[in-house]
Amino acid sequence: MRRILTGDRPTGRLHIGHYFGSLQTRLKMQEDPNNEPYILIADVQALTDNFNNPEKVRKNVREVAIDYLSVGIDPNKTTIYIQSMVPETAELTVFYSNLVTIARLQRNPTVKTEIAQKKEIFGESVTYGFLGYPVSQAADITAFEGELVPVGEDQEPLIEQCREIVRKFNSIYGEVLVEPKAVLSTTKRIKGLDGNDKMGKSLGNAIYLADSEEEILKKVMSAVTDPNRIKKDDLGNPDVCMVSYYHKLFSPQMEVDEVCKECREGKRGCVACKKQLAKNISDTLKPIREKRKYYEEHLEEVDKILEEGTKKARKTARETMKKVKKAMKLDYFENEE
Repeated sequence: MRRILTGDRPTGRLHIGHYFGSLQTRLKMQEDPNNEPYILIADVQALTDNFNNPEKVRKNVREVAIDYLSVGIDPNKTTIYIQSMVPETAELTVFYSNLVTIARLQRNPTVKTEIAQKKEIFGESVTYGFLGYPVSQAADITAFEGELVPVGEDQEPLIEQCREIVRKFNSIYGEVLVEPKAVLSTTKRIKGLDGNDKMGKSLGNAIYLADSEEEILKKVMSAVTDPNRIKKDDLGNPDVCMVSYYHKLFSPQMEVDEVCKECREGKRGCVACKKQLAKNISDTLKPIREKRKYYEEHLEEVDKILEEGTKKARKTARETMKKVKKAMKLDYFENEE
């Protein structure tokens, strides 16, 4: 069995960027009988830049779990667990912190980018926890002997950092840890409704999996279109239009071709085009919304899935910790235990 480790930070509900970027990959992976997937809800990592708002993180743990279940993540095939409830990963983080220099963390491209984006939180002095979250992430992966880690291209430097930690640990203590391999998403990052290269919870440019028909229509109507097209009969350029961009994700190819042709010829207005897109998005997300409604009305099932998944995850992590502590000569009183 190949262990797979992936997850999300519980800082808000999941959006269509997650759906195309990671959730579809997870759904395929869980159907392979040779795979043993684990999905963590990374509440500890979420606290690195939400430490002053723990209620936000706590609330969204369940919201993210419901999103997983609504898109079809099956708890009988995929273990869903809460990061903070597996203390072995925190213990591993401490051990690994001795194997990584501050300079190396500061050079990590993903960390550098994210620190720059968090200026309003950290100012000129980033916290130890945020700078070191790649070490914590390495602990998450190796605690489950994860072989495959599905990520986007922007996260690849973090997996490489994990591989470095594994190699360093194994060179000192023996061949104990499994070196993971990144599985890059074949889907490019989904742009926001405003044309931003990133669709994000904090940017206000996302369509969420839980959005109602009314919310989807309202958001799509605000999407950026060709700025040079003022009147309905002006010749448009669908290549610079976010509505056309989303049609390619949610509409049949024949419809996409028709939309683009009529736009270029000035025969289709933006309002009609947006309404058609909103309907297609809503129709695609309808089964997810319906399933979400079920779990929102049966929260005890969600909590039970999280509790059982976390118990299983902790059992797996304990087995890894036994190997790690033995290799590090930290297995005191093993017989007594």
